[in-house]
Amino acid sequence: MRLGVLDVGSNTVHLLVVDAHPGARPLPAHSHKVELRLAQLLDENGAIGPGGVDKLVSVVHGALRAAEDKGVEELLPFATSAVREASNADEVLTRVHTETGVELTVLSGEEEARLTFLAARRWFGWSAGRLLVLDIGGGSLEIAYGIDEEPDAAVSLPLGAGRLTAGRLPGDPPDPDAVRALRRHVRTEIARTVGEFSRLGGPDHVVATSKTFKQLARICGAARSADGPYVQRELKRSSLESWVPRLAGMTTAERAGLPGVSPGRARQILAGALVAEGAMDLFGVERLEICPWALREGVILRRLDHLGSA
Repeated sequence: MRLGVLDVGSNTVHLLVVDAHPGARPLPAHSHKVELRLAQLLDENGAIGPGGVDKLVSVVHGALRAAEDKGVEELLPFATSAVREASNADEVLTRVHTETGVELTVLSGEEEARLTFLAARRWFGWSAGRLLVLDIGGGSLEIAYGIDEEPDAAVSLPLGAGRLTAGRLPGDPPDPDAVRALRRHVRTEIARTVGEFSRLGGPDHVVATSKTFKQLARICGAARSADGPYVQRELKRSSLESWVPRLAGMTTAERAGLPGVSPGRARQILAGALVAEGAMDLFGVERLEICPWALREGVILRRLDHLGSA
């Protein structure tokens, strides 16, 4: 069957269309993506303003047309931290449903972490042993650990690259004092969770998902996306540590010229690097592997599991 996953995230609204059935690997058929940056459209009260909701409704309409054009049989729509944490989330969800017919499921941060973990587990298989999975989104950082398909520990922290950039990194390039303050904040937040994972023992394999980690790995010398998903890509902490001060001294335009960095994410790649560096350091990770599958694939796999057991 042809499934569509509509992911309303903090940075983008992304429709992923796959051909899939229970027991088989989902095969990507189409991708439709629009940068909306909902996390940056929040007003001083934490609400998504009327203009932002207008844009969201329009983008969802466009995704629906794309899904119809590609013959999607079932659509799995969900929203993450930007909608979840908006003070007017219920109003936003109601309006989207009323005007488009799409009923967005709002995932909790823990659900995001668990579904992303499932995707990583299926990608690497049982031979990977105990997995530690890191995911940096626009609004949050997800961390999950376990040996089975359901993680033994899963947390979500408000350390998304878009959120931190908008709230804590003014200037272009940002003020050095702001960068140091953000570094302290990130490490304080992550350190509060380390003990919960440390008691479970060390991981056998550490992996990371998300556009932020993929772009950081590319900056540090990993293969291009064009080389395909089966090329192994890794990120070393030593390489990342050498790049953080360089990114801090660059303007947005200069970062956009780096390999693999898209113009739309150039401003927030520094915040993402600080989060990645902090997580790798505090969890004692010297290197990690980039996983091509993430939250959207986790949603698809969970749906296929339910179909297979029906």
